[in-house]
Amino acid sequence: MERQKKNVTLQNMRTNNYKRQEDRYNRLECLEEKPLLEWLLLNLKESKSKVKAILKGRGIIVNGKKVTQYDYQLKPGDKIAVSKSKRNDTFHNRFVKLVYEDRHLVVIEKAVGILSMAAGHSSLNVKSVLDDYFKTTRQKCTAHVVHRLDRDTSGLMIYAKDKETELLLERDWHNIVYDRRYVAVVSGEMEDNEGTISNWLKDNKAYITFSSPVDNGGKWAVTHFHVLNRSINHSLVEYRLETGRKNQIRVHSADMGHPVCGDIKYGNGDDPIHRLCLHAYVLCFYHPITHERMEFETPIPVAFRKLF
Repeated sequence: MERQKKNVTLQNMRTNNYKRQEDRYNRLECLEEKPLLEWLLLNLKESKSKVKAILKGRGIIVNGKKVTQYDYQLKPGDKIAVSKSKRNDTFHNRFVKLVYEDRHLVVIEKAVGILSMAAGHSSLNVKSVLDDYFKTTRQKCTAHVVHRLDRDTSGLMIYAKDKETELLLERDWHNIVYDRRYVAVVSGEMEDNEGTISNWLKDNKAYITFSSPVDNGGKWAVTHFHVLNRSINHSLVEYRLETGRKNQIRVHSADMGHPVCGDIKYGNGDDPIHRLCLHAYVLCFYHPITHERMEFETPIPVAFRKLF
């Protein structure tokens, strides 16, 4: 009797696990002979870069087997399962999500609370997380930092997997990256729906960034803003960077009299969700090796939207 109960429990566990697996995939059937990538682009409502990300992330199953080759030849009657997660299911980290990967670079989404790169012997950072992943998956590469987000800023980032890709990105960053947008919750109700703020930014000896309407020996910074939503207490604002200076959005927001909420350095104490309310949510660039347009977008954080 006891053994029978155990067998029933085991069978239920297997059934539930199978259902969970089923829930993670959309099921499709091929009706004509085509290369896999071409078929996916015709049948999925996703951009080319996202479809490639699903393939690279081992998110495509054909007749029960995971397939990553773009030119895999499909035949009529083939069963295709497409991962709903659209990311690498073999990589799991609470601070880092792997959004896209190829042999030259990775695109990740960074959570709040982790540095872009090491700033101390044991500091938690994205580079070390990626290096561990590359080692675990037996890839002969390391993560090369090409740009940064503050520890308390979340969102999309690129890491190169080799020195050549790193140098190409660094040398021509402003031409390669053609759209880079952030979303922030700022303190107070913004008066203008959109506009541009520009001035010179320079750090003092205490590493506080100050702005100046005249050349103060710093760097010229330009930020375009567009209000997405507003209330009496807060505004949800999209920022598009024309330049990428240190603390640019945070300083320019404070300059407008509407600092980013949760900003200890440049804010006014308004901290509705107990975090810096800044998220890099759009990142579009030309692939430095293949020159393809790569376009990535993450949802606006739920905690931001709940304020409105």
